[in-house]
Amino acid sequence: MHRTLRAFLCLFLFLITVDAQTAGSSNARGPKLTPHTVSIAASSKFPGGKTFELNLPDGFDITIAAQGLKRVRFMAQSPDGRIFVTDMYNLADNNRGVVYILDNFDQTSKRFQKVTRYLTGLRNPNSIAFHTDREGVSWLYLALTDHLLRYRYKAADAAPTGQPEVLASFPDYGLSYKYGGWHLTRTVVVGGNGKIYVAVGSSCNACEEKEAVRASIIEMDPDGQNQKRFASGLRNAVGLRWIKDGLVATNMGSDHLGDHKPADTMYLVRENSNYGWPYCYQSGPRRFPDPKFNATGQKLNCGEVPAAYVAFDAHSSPLGFEYFDKRAPAEVSESFLVALHGSTKKSLKRGYRVVRVRDGAGHSHQPEDFLTGFLKGTDLSGRPVDILQFGENGFLLTDDYAGVVYYVYKK
Repeated sequence: MHRTLRAFLCLFLFLITVDAQTAGSSNARGPKLTPHTVSIAASSKFPGGKTFELNLPDGFDITIAAQGLKRVRFMAQSPDGRIFVTDMYNLADNNRGVVYILDNFDQTSKRFQKVTRYLTGLRNPNSIAFHTDREGVSWLYLALTDHLLRYRYKAADAAPTGQPEVLASFPDYGLSYKYGGWHLTRTVVVGGNGKIYVAVGSSCNACEEKEAVRASIIEMDPDGQNQKRFASGLRNAVGLRWIKDGLVATNMGSDHLGDHKPADTMYLVRENSNYGWPYCYQSGPRRFPDPKFNATGQKLNCGEVPAAYVAFDAHSSPLGFEYFDKRAPAEVSESFLVALHGSTKKSLKRGYRVVRVRDGAGHSHQPEDFLTGFLKGTDLSGRPVDILQFGENGFLLTDDYAGVVYYVYKK
């Protein structure tokens, strides 16, 4: 009897340990957070308005810099210092997307005094970027579901003055097609090497793709020439930035392995690397063969799949992020802030927050809570999407659930 009980207890402790590992990584540690009251005006999402509390490190404050938007997504700063932000309108595959200009930021109210529609009638605009070429011509790059476009950009204009160039085309079957639905977003970033990078999500939760562009990051010249696949095996790398001297991407794992795996991840992306999907996944620090597509481990050696720079909790959905160098406030200095959009299964209570990840040697890269409070019980107030440094002591944060842009700053 004692042997049986001891064996049971050992098995129980082992299962607890495995479950903790497969969740990805703990977000419990971090700076002390204090509540701040936020009030959103009446909107289609909150007809009666909404007041709730968000929690931030001591010494920080938060305001609503712009509101009344829809599914507001990713931001970029133009060569003349204006903030551009995409809006996908809603979760459906649609052509009602908008690119807004946020302008005339008032330092007293901490709000943008002017919001301008720069482009309208767009198919799911997720991401934008700016680039000035060797001839001094500035361009705005726009990533839609079906195309990568670029427009000539002229400072202070309220709309493009010419037609766009189509640099690349992507699968565009939409959500209802039996093969090719799922991920409608495309993300574009300009590298410090002058190349353009675009992330294209998978066509499914878990499958062997029929199109090489899926679940990959592609590289091209600024004019769209010399396109090639830069990295593969990234199921849905929605967050993409060039940090220091390389490409960094967040990536969301598949949904068929349960509530506690795989870990969602963040990678320092290397050229010609395969990050495993759909044959391998990461759980805790280890990589494992997917039992559905690579049960014997023969299709891809998971031991050769690069380990993530950060492993987040399963289904926490990391999206946009920003890197803050040593000139930033101490609380974010030499750190990433990452927006965790949150699991569609609210009962998991994963994500719905912004986390800090310390960079460099001597740090564990464990996510630490920085901004919380978007989900309390079953009451959902927001879903963080993208982060953009704004001024010396603050950053902007988009929320595609409430349709607002927050300004977070060190007082």
